[in-house]
Amino acid sequence: MNAQDGSGTSPNLASTFLDRNLREGRGGHAALVGPAGRHTYAELAVLTNRVGNALLELGVGAHDRVLLALADSVEFVATWYAVQKIGAVTAEVYTFLQPKDYAYFLDYTTAPVVVVDGPTLERMRAAVIASRARPTLMVVNAGETVLGDGEVAFEPLVSRQPATLEAASRARDDTAIWKFTTGSTGRPKACVHTSRSPIVSHDGYARGVLGMGPEDVVLPVPKLFFGYARDLAALFPFGVGATGVIFAERSTPELIFELIARYRPTILVNVPTMMQAMLDHPGADRQDLSCLRLCTSAGEALPEPLQHRWTQAFGVEVLDGIGSSEAYHIYISNRPGRVRPGSIGEVVPGYAAEVVDDQGAPVSDGQIGRLWVHGESAALMYWGDDDASARTFSANLVMSEDLVERDGDGYFHYRGRADDLLKVGGIWVAPAEIERCLATHPDVVECAVVAAERDGLTRGCAWVVLRSGARVTAEALQAFVRERLAPHKVPREVRIVSALPRTGSGKIDRTALRERSPAGDTGGRVA
Repeated sequence: MNAQDGSGTSPNLASTFLDRNLREGRGGHAALVGPAGRHTYAELAVLTNRVGNALLELGVGAHDRVLLALADSVEFVATWYAVQKIGAVTAEVYTFLQPKDYAYFLDYTTAPVVVVDGPTLERMRAAVIASRARPTLMVVNAGETVLGDGEVAFEPLVSRQPATLEAASRARDDTAIWKFTTGSTGRPKACVHTSRSPIVSHDGYARGVLGMGPEDVVLPVPKLFFGYARDLAALFPFGVGATGVIFAERSTPELIFELIARYRPTILVNVPTMMQAMLDHPGADRQDLSCLRLCTSAGEALPEPLQHRWTQAFGVEVLDGIGSSEAYHIYISNRPGRVRPGSIGEVVPGYAAEVVDDQGAPVSDGQIGRLWVHGESAALMYWGDDDASARTFSANLVMSEDLVERDGDGYFHYRGRADDLLKVGGIWVAPAEIERCLATHPDVVECAVVAAERDGLTRGCAWVVLRSGARVTAEALQAFVRERLAPHKVPREVRIVSALPRTGSGKIDRTALRERSPAGDTGGRVA
């Protein structure tokens, strides 16, 4: 694919990823499959055109944001492409947020139209009351719900629209996509992308690393509002005429195993938390995952013991990698047949990566530094935050806060975040190092280390989830770390909990943990 042509314009993503399948004779091929049935490229294209015409009727113009708060469905995918086709800007949010969170997104995006579904409607109504925005709510699957002023039912409006729609042209630097940061360390910010970004990522990662082809069937564990899943299930497959699996329900091990058995996907888009849950499922040893040619992992660090356990149990290679909303998608990844457990892999084709010190000077292999990524999929800015934009973006360069170490073979190893570092007794400590140590304990399922303030001093607080039935104490876990790391790295607080808080994208919510971290006693167990 070409990210732009010589005229200074960029392709319309609906034409590039969806309509091209009709032009190339794949109209009857399955674009999406799921509990709601099979949807061909031709059917999806018609629905996209109708939705695009409906959005135009509601007054959405070029460059307007359209906010999607929808469960995964063919309507979600068609609406996403419809927004692209009319030259507007897509932005997606989780469907299980609270009204105050939706109010933030309404004010931040100033979207004239918000597309919601029935289960989300009441919370979005409350958000509209609490916000300054007054968008039109376009309601999917409203059922018998009585709609009020400023609300319109999706199905009757869309069904009466024309089935054809000309794709809007885009200038080279026109905004096409807002990708939100996950909000694991603060308020989500929108990374502003042009239509070049997904094309560059498709060519470099989906094709260059995953080798995605027309016979692939992609099953995502995360939901489509999370760009990692949306791109791999409903964007990148369309670039090669492949098929994505969509389902509205929350992901559980039982459901994922059921969907694998039903649709026999070739690629499983996964996260470490679900990998752990699938392995711990009582029926794991009876599952047939032989249809999978690979499993991807991203979104959070993949502990090496978990990776080995997965491969031994299911025989499916895991391609761990790292990406970001700032650089659009994954830019460092392990590759089929070249996986190095414990690493995040090698640079994806089309990108370059540097490991630098605090002054931006390159460091030698084997040393830890900040990760700087060069690539044409870099975002233009953070919307509304000039200072953070200046610290992070420079042309095609993303200056991340991720700490990594590159080995002599060109593999990168994740070492945490620079903005997560703790200064304990005047010495910097990386929480990721303590987390990696704790993860090797046979009774630890997952953990997170954050700062706890006590008597004006910073201490490391480890929140730990144990395997079912384990009786290990907080003191024993502290002793385990003390035997393996320097004394100042031993967490002064250890909290044993049943689960860690998560953001909508499934990442550990470190902000929530910091707010909950103890400020008094020095250890112990809590439920």
